[in-house]
Amino acid sequence: MTYLLDVNVLISLGFKRHDFHERVEAWIQTLPEIRFATCAITELGFVRILAQHPDYDLTVASARDKLKQLKSALGKRLVFITDDVGVERLPAWVKHPKQTTDGHLAALAKTHGAVLATLDAKIPGVFLIPGK
Repeated sequence: MTYLLDVNVLISLGFKRHDFHERVEAWIQTLPEIRFATCAITELGFVRILAQHPDYDLTVASARDKLKQLKSALGKRLVFITDDVGVERLPAWVKHPKQTTDGHLAALAKTHGAVLATLDAKIPGVFLIPGK
């Protein structure tokens, strides 16, 4: 099993002060043999949000460094999924523009035999990381 980590999961995992850090960290610790994945969209989202959000106060370069550290910490358990899924693969539940990225990530994960892991309970058919 491979879990494609959503942007919200990457950010939570990368920052101990994040509200959901303990939740994500606990979930990952229960899966010692499971692989995790990123893709261009999730990595770019991580950098974009961290570089523009005032709570993080990072530059693009420092956000890239933070992502590199996070990926290094996951080590061999982390793979990169190449995005080769076109818009025609959007799930039928995508009805609004704000759902397009979530739908694309869910389709990308499925295409590569993975499951999108997220903290967003509004995305159908994905794995919602359990809370306490």
